[in-house]
Amino acid sequence: MSYTEGMLKEGALKGKTIVVTGGGTGLGKSMGLYFLKLGANLVITSRKLDVLQETAKEMERETGGKVLAVACDVRDMEQVETMFDEADALFGKVDGVLNNAAGNFISPTERLSTNAFNTVIDIVLKGTANVTMVAGKRWIAAKQPGTFLNIVTTYAWTGSGYVVPSAAAKAGVLAMTRSLAVEWAKYKIRSNAIAPGPFPTEGAWSRLLPGDLVKKFDPAKKVPVGRVGEHQELANLAAYLMSDYSAYVNGEVVTIDGGEWLQGAGEFNNLEAIPQEMWDMLEASRGKKQ
Repeated sequence: MSYTEGMLKEGALKGKTIVVTGGGTGLGKSMGLYFLKLGANLVITSRKLDVLQETAKEMERETGGKVLAVACDVRDMEQVETMFDEADALFGKVDGVLNNAAGNFISPTERLSTNAFNTVIDIVLKGTANVTMVAGKRWIAAKQPGTFLNIVTTYAWTGSGYVVPSAAAKAGVLAMTRSLAVEWAKYKIRSNAIAPGPFPTEGAWSRLLPGDLVKKFDPAKKVPVGRVGEHQELANLAAYLMSDYSAYVNGEVVTIDGGEWLQGAGEFNNLEAIPQEMWDMLEASRGKKQ
């Protein structure tokens, strides 16, 4: 069977409403699209409403499902509350939350400004906490079951040079996932996480590693199975963990990386090979010093 095919049976998420943060592009979009195909209602959020609206139209055309696009900066608790208000107003309730919104800089840590460091922490850790707290409190008050699925990374437990704010923030998200899995299970609220390896999205690697660096540090070369992941493979896992089929899975982090982290812990540690002059060029290509 092809690993680009959907795994779950038709209607596996029927009747569920799922919020996907960072859902307008990339992996969030791919996972959300599969949720829709399985019968879910979808709420997609990010800071760019025009991108969200275009994605929502595209998804609805492809699946016939319902998609609510809401501009929401997860760092702003008021915007998060408003987003859930809009979701409840349209769909009646929210059943699951995929915390996927993230930000990252690849840089020597000493070159990062305090603002750059804090930006990643605020989006990844505090943003995930904001969405989790709003959803969780609503579910508990309504005596309603719910499911959290958080996107982390293998360097949440290994650490990794050159992405220190991301590693610290993702480690915090993983700790929160495991902690709430125990504390909130009595409310019928499950919390799990996925740690993806390289799943390239359009423009993502070229933004982080422009020019010839993309070829030099080709992520597929570090993966024992010899390739990067297909989006549908990640979507299959996410849909399973969001569905009732995984009702006994709680507090777990599932790695899907072809064995990459076992081969070499610290996804970006090999960037030690980049000379200082090239870091200067990278900073210049971003248009500002981090």
